[in-house]
Amino acid sequence: MECGIHEQKEYTDKLKEECGVFGMYDFSGEDVASTIYYGLFALQHRGQESCGIAVSDTNGPKGKVLSHKGMGLVNEVFTQKHLSKMKGDIGVGHVRYSTAGGSTRENAQPLVLNYVKGTLGLAHNGNLVNAPELRRELEYDGAIFQTTIDTEVIAYHIARARVKTANVEQAVAAAMRKLVGSYSLIVMSPRKLIGARDPFGFRPLCIGKRDNAYILASETCALDTIGAEFIRDVEPGEIVTITPEHGIVSDRSMCLDPACGKQAARCIFEYIYFGRPDSYMDGVSVYQARLRAGKFLAMDSPVEADLVVGVPESGNVAAMGYSQQSGIPYGTAFVKNSYVGRTFIKPKQSSRESSVRVKLNVLRDAVAGKRVIMIDDSIVRGTTSDRIVRMLREAGAKEVHMRVSSPPFLYPCYFGTDVPASDQLIAYQRTVEEIRQIIGADSLAYLGVDRLEQMVDGLTICKGCFTGKYPVDPPKEDIRGEYDK
Repeated sequence: MECGIHEQKEYTDKLKEECGVFGMYDFSGEDVASTIYYGLFALQHRGQESCGIAVSDTNGPKGKVLSHKGMGLVNEVFTQKHLSKMKGDIGVGHVRYSTAGGSTRENAQPLVLNYVKGTLGLAHNGNLVNAPELRRELEYDGAIFQTTIDTEVIAYHIARARVKTANVEQAVAAAMRKLVGSYSLIVMSPRKLIGARDPFGFRPLCIGKRDNAYILASETCALDTIGAEFIRDVEPGEIVTITPEHGIVSDRSMCLDPACGKQAARCIFEYIYFGRPDSYMDGVSVYQARLRAGKFLAMDSPVEADLVVGVPESGNVAAMGYSQQSGIPYGTAFVKNSYVGRTFIKPKQSSRESSVRVKLNVLRDAVAGKRVIMIDDSIVRGTTSDRIVRMLREAGAKEVHMRVSSPPFLYPCYFGTDVPASDQLIAYQRTVEEIRQIIGADSLAYLGVDRLEQMVDGLTICKGCFTGKYPVDPPKEDIRGEYDK
């Protein structure tokens, strides 16, 4: 799978995204490594486990690629010394959080593949549901894999197709016809930068321009960070090829079926949780989507209270929406320790230090003696919601009413979000009242499934983790790693 084994963190019950991708081709011949670094920095929220950059000089020796990758955050893996050595006007970068495939440096991206037609640099965001079959097919043909991620499977299929096609973009199209699942790809060949998105458009991918350079990125916030202009989104099922000779060339041959694109199934959690609030995805503002979710909660599940607060960070905007709709004042109840990374040393079970308290603390003056509505984006296993409710009560909150800006999770995700097996989900085979009792809130309500399309301005979306109805059939074998064991 594209992005590795989930390590269940004691201090968080949050879902994890799988990856962020960023590519750049500067037609003026300027080095792109430093800009890719800042682009990845803007996408750090999409993956904090590993990262990498690969660059090439289109005017230099054909096929020479310079790359550096490692475990950790972007500013931990890269120094100015690394970046200054990476000379090249075309490049691709990646930030990763593993949902399947193992948390090792070997599985960090981008992958660089040397083959008979030259070199490919590849970065992938998503999960293939047919990766095991594709891998076995290649292994029986003699392929030797260096990683356990399905990005390498994609790279092999592109390389195999390239031997029989006129150009690399045709090879990407041929490989895509074999891939089932979610993928936003950026491919760097010696003279071309290629972006591709699966026909369902599960994961976002957009195009930007700065001066004489073109950019591909998972989110528009990365374009803003480097001062680039947003051009458009890559459409579901589309391949775009970027070259100095032709600019952006679009290939929609993957979408010869009239239903293609109209059957899009964008991941709703990009809007609820994963995306940065300053990003736009397929024309919809992430900020506005969250604001609407909060307003719908206030309309559908009102309660008398003195204060509306959000659980940082993604609960904050929904809380603002609830406040605006209800007229109940919005406030700040939690102080977040921004310096707690993904890998901090967790307190032992016997320790007095709560790992939730290490990350969040309550402002007593804000909540003491008040009836508080607490908005969070989701409840997965429920392992932290009860602690946060208890923290508010200990700080003097008179009542704690929890509202969730997503429906209850009932089914696993196979498309790149680490929603675990059903028996690991607190909502599975429990009523809302039973969940309320477990977490200790005075009341509990979720966003209705029927509100999701309204939340994203009518976009067609994937709701499989809430309904069990997936855009494509789930895999015959579980490919999501070991987080559900």
